[in-house]
Amino acid sequence: MSHQLNSFIHLVFLGFVALFPVVNPIGTAFIISPYFSELTRKERLTVVKKITFYSFSICVVTLLVGHWILEVFGLSVPIIQLAGGIMICKIGWGLLSSDNNDTPVAKSSTQIDLDHIPLIQNKLFYPLTFPMTTGAGTISVLFTLGASSDSQNMSLYLVNVGALLISIIGICILIFIFYLNTNRLISSIGSRNEKIINSIMAFLIFCVGLQIAVGGIFHLIKSY
Repeated sequence: MSHQLNSFIHLVFLGFVALFPVVNPIGTAFIISPYFSELTRKERLTVVKKITFYSFSICVVTLLVGHWILEVFGLSVPIIQLAGGIMICKIGWGLLSSDNNDTPVAKSSTQIDLDHIPLIQNKLFYPLTFPMTTGAGTISVLFTLGASSDSQNMSLYLVNVGALLISIIGICILIFIFYLNTNRLISSIGSRNEKIINSIMAFLIFCVGLQIAVGGIFHLIKSY
């Protein structure tokens, strides 16, 4: 019993440590913060709840049935990495190419209570959740963890999956906390510095996407 408990705790810790750098809730929170610039605190809470739920759903589906989905469509993890990297590069390039010199228009009294959620609604899953929050790197890690926790013993398999689910929940809690509160830090920086940070983050998005895509190409070449 003590050995199983130690293995359970070890797998929870392993899953959390493996997922944290690829999800990177702190860095990604700064990257996607410009998408939330027009939202009120209440609207931001609603949006972040949905992104957190979508992220949890992607992680759980990947952990439980991800391998089967890839087999059905005849896909491999390097292909997912390559496609996900290209998608992230496209997002980063779009942000870099956008006109950041527009002067923000002051809100009138009739604009303050406008609901801005519909403006971002169609972006919550793509690109904010996938691939920016839980993308190709997250999927690859979960595939690896799921394969290492696979067991012919059903009770042991359930224990291992339960441990990884706890790790996923921990990561999703961090996503919720940082996504909800990053705007406070950015607002204290100032609007001019905020534009500089947004430009840097857009460039980093492009670089991250390029790195993931190159990693996928490398694994494809290595497998042949």
